[in-house]
Amino acid sequence: QLQASGGGLVQAGGSLRLSCAASGRTFSNYVNVMGWFRQAPGKDREFVSAISRSGGRIDYADSVKGRFTISRDNAKNTVYLQMNNLKPEDTAVYYCAANRGPYDDYVRRFVVAYWGQGTQVTVSS
Repeated sequence: QLQASGGGLVQAGGSLRLSCAASGRTFSNYVNVMGWFRQAPGKDREFVSAISRSGGRIDYADSVKGRFTISRDNAKNTVYLQMNNLKPEDTAVYYCAANRGPYDDYVRRFVVAYWGQGTQVTVSS
């Protein structure tokens, strides 16, 4: 029900835009928070960014602040992650994630009900 796309191979300093579409009317109507996590080889999955349904609340991991921008189009049930000035340490599988519950549960406790399939982002030096 979450379909991510937009990953690829890019040189350091380059940009990529990830997209994640939520399908299914019932699912889409009740999703509150959408966002992204990532998992690099040999590391735990980590929070990247989140956006509330209204777009009024947005959060980023410190490691991506100033370089990544999250946005959302509720008419298309889609969340985007614009990634600029990419660094080799951004290399990871990026997972779209969504939750129906409170925003703070998502960003403070990483409560996620729905996961996308992941899209690979590789940044070469």
